[in-house]
Parts: sequence; structure tokens; C-alpha cells
Amino acid sequence: MRLPEEFTEKMQRLLKEEYDKYIACYDEPRYYGLRVNTGKISPEEFESICPFEITPIPWIKNGYYYDGDRISPSKHPYYFAGLYYLQEPSAMTPADRLFIEPGDKVLDLCAAPGGKATELGARLLGQGVIAANDISNSRAKGLLKNMEVFGIGNLLVLNEEPGKLLDYFPEYFDKILIDAPCSGEGMFRKDKKMVKAWEEHGPEYFSAIQKDLILKAAAMLKPGGRMLYSTCTFDARENEQVIEHLLKSCPQFHVEEIEGYEGFSPGMPEALDGNREELKKTVRIFPHRMKGEGHFLALLRKGEDAWAEISEEKEQKSRKYKELPEELQIFLGDVRRDFDKSLLKVYGGRVYYMPDRLPYMKGIRFLRTGLLLGELKKNRFEPGQAFAMSLKKEEYAHVLNFPEADSRITKYLKGETLDVSDMVPGKDKGWQLVCVDGYPLGWGKLSGGTLKNKYLPGWRLV
Repeated sequence: MRLPEEFTEKMQRLLKEEYDKYIACYDEPRYYGLRVNTGKISPEEFESICPFEITPIPWIKNGYYYDGDRISPSKHPYYFAGLYYLQEPSAMTPADRLFIEPGDKVLDLCAAPGGKATELGARLLGQGVIAANDISNSRAKGLLKNMEVFGIGNLLVLNEEPGKLLDYFPEYFDKILIDAPCSGEGMFRKDKKMVKAWEEHGPEYFSAIQKDLILKAAAMLKPGGRMLYSTCTFDARENEQVIEHLLKSCPQFHVEEIEGYEGFSPGMPEALDGNREELKKTVRIFPHRMKGEGHFLALLRKGEDAWAEISEEKEQKSRKYKELPEELQIFLGDVRRDFDKSLLKVYGGRVYYMPDRLPYMKGIRFLRTGLLLGELKKNRFEPGQAFAMSLKKEEYAHVLNFPEADSRITKYLKGETLDVSDMVPGKDKGWQLVCVDGYPLGWGKLSGGTLKNKYLPGWRLV
């Protein structure tokens, strides 16, 4: 593989006697990983049903290696059920090392395609809110799909400039993740196209963007809150120097220790003029030391200064609500989940279950606030795909549960009508939650032993 001379010279200075081992790793195969969705299934339960060979990733409790040259987990029904996300092993580390607790208000500032946001959202266990933002509208649409496949309902998917977000979320979030856009040096082995991109826009270009991002994120973090900054590059201008920029600009921040692993390398404060010792608490991941690609992580905490609460006028707190439409009430009668009626909102015929205590957001671009339950159409309610993915099998009264080996699962995922006369009495009709081995996939409409397919067209297996 041809690497730019400027890059190899820099890596020689950085790694010294380890440089030859680093270069040798380019002749080794890349590693493929999947991360289990602990909001739906425990790692132990997944291991017991996983239909292909997996090996634990030692520093990620719910992460596993698989042989991507032999198998395609993205084609399996469990993938469509949201039981796992396919992610490069080192890239699992940032979300894993940010301390998420149920009830937190969490921001993933550069979230698409959703590898880290889905993990942050799963750890909230349906409490609090996960705000996932991406400046690209097309990427934000893919992000929304991945969040909904994972069954995350307490979400806010945004499509905004970080500076615009600051106007709405000053010192609002308990936790923030910045997986910053970068020159991608750590991904050269995985994706050779990154080399050409590096030659067009190198570390100097991205460093200015990253310094701007981290200061804007810092202003959205509550005092006492934690922020994790990460990149997939090796250059100190994008890593230690960005953290140094934050510490100088916002002295209320300090660097915290990250839960360790034997393959982690400490940050390199010697890359700075001031040689700030605190930066040794940051983490570098090198592909010749671990079974993963290159990464950098820094965990930061904001001091416990007094801070300004969001004003009552700007916060959507009203507990008043109109009586729910009768057709919606009838459908919810079959749902075995408690809803706070004050958080059920109808906009343009669509019914949403909103996260609690969101700020006033008029004028901001977003793709979704809360869980889309479905639509009211001509005196009937049609449940939505996101609602199905958020449910557990036992939370809906009418379920068609297929074993993974049943050929009808593939037909369902392709959008075909199913004959289910062997599973239900011929006189049964109405909405059915379609599951694979007990895990929801979507909806179907039953009539006379035939299931009309309601699986979302844009999600279908091709």
C-alpha cells in the first residue's frame, strides 16, 4: 500500500523504534466487529443464539469480532431486529468509555451513521434523551434509521450547525460525545480511499474545525458533566493540541482517566510546546498494538460552577393534554406499556411519544423528536415501524413469532404477503407484531389467515 511520504515521516518521528511494527500491520487483514444492542438483549443471551462464530473484543463488554470475509451479518434477520450494530472494533471505544446513566441528557454532536449514538441511546434504557446531530441531511436520515432499528424512542435527531445548537442548548447536556471529523489516518488500512482524502484535506484543515467544535460543545455541557472527544487519526494537531486548546480556553475543564486496557497507549504531551502532563491521561490506539484501527480519546469533565437553568418560558413543560383520539386509544388498549399521556403529541396526523423536558426548539432543523408511534388515517390508527422496534414481544397483545429458520421471515423482510393460516385461527384479524425468535421486526395486518405486509419499504431486504 502506498502511503504519503509526509505521513510516513511523521509516523517515524511519532513511533520511533515501533515504526516498523506499525508499517508491518498494513500487511495484516482488517478486523470486523459487531456490538450487541444491550437495550434488547444481553451479550450472554446473544452468544447463546448467535448463528455464526464470534469472539469477544476484550476491551468492549458487548463487542465481538467476526470473520467479515466469510459471513454477512447485515443479511441476517437478527440485524433487522436491531440486536447488533456492525462497527469497527476500535470505533466502539468512545461510546463505551463515556459514563452514561439512565436519565442523562446526552448529545452526540457528529453522530452519523449512528455507531456511537446507538450505543449511547441503548445505555439510557429509555430514560432521559439522546440528541444525535449531523450537519448532513442525507447522513442524518441514515442516522435516524439506525436509531429506530435499535428501538430507541427517547431520541432527538438533529440536522444543524453546532453553533445553532448552542443557541437552544446552553449548558443543557449531562454527557457529550464529539467523534470529530478528521483526516482519518487511523483508517488507512481499513479504507484505502482515506489516503487520497488525506492528501486533499490533511490535519491542518481539520484541526481548525475540531477546535471550533470542542468549544461549542463545551458550552452545551452542564457543569459537572463529562465530554468525550475522539478522532480516528494520529496527528497531534487533531488530538492533543485540540484538548490543549480547550483547556486553555475553558480552564474549568480537566482531563479524566479513561478505563484502561493493556493495548492502550497514553497521550503524547511531548507533541506540544508546553508538554502538559495531564494529557497523558488521554488514550491513543495504534493498530500494531491492538486488534483494531487507529483512534484517539480524551475524557473531559467540566467544573461544578454555578450555571443558568433553562428558563421556564423556553422549556416545553406543559402537562396539559387533549383527550386522545378514540382510534388511538383503542390501539393502545392492546399495548402493555405505561404512557405518560402528557408526552403523547399529535402533529399533522402523526402521533409521537416525546422525551420529557425538551427545550423550546422552534427554528431548529430536526428529523425526529421522540418515538413515532404511527399515523391517524380516516378514523383509524396505523402503527409505525419505529414503534414496533421499540416494543418487546410481551408488550403487545397480538404477536406472530417466527423461528429464525422459517422461510417466511425472509419473505416478510422483502415485503411479501404471508400465509399464516397454520399459526392463527382463520377468523382472527387486525394488527400483528411480527417477531423473529421473540424480537420484533415490524407490523402486519391479518385477515383470514393471510398477513398483509406492513414492513417499511425503505428498510426491506434486497
